[in-house]
Amino acid sequence: MFLTKIYVGAYTRVTGFLKDREAASGIEYALIAAMVAVALIAFVPAISGKITTMFTTISNAL
Repeated sequence: MFLTKIYVGAYTRVTGFLKDREAASGIEYALIAAMVAVALIAFVPAISGKITTMFTTISNAL
């Protein structure tokens, strides 16, 4: 009996969460933010030398 109540409660919460459009939007935004973070982590080391050189050139010109 007790396990049935837990199951029904969990089922109700999960189905309500899956039907909630606002939660889906939040998950989509979180996935987009994660993809942007991965892209930044992948590309920053590749361009960091060029950025350092650019700022050094600007610094020396001043």
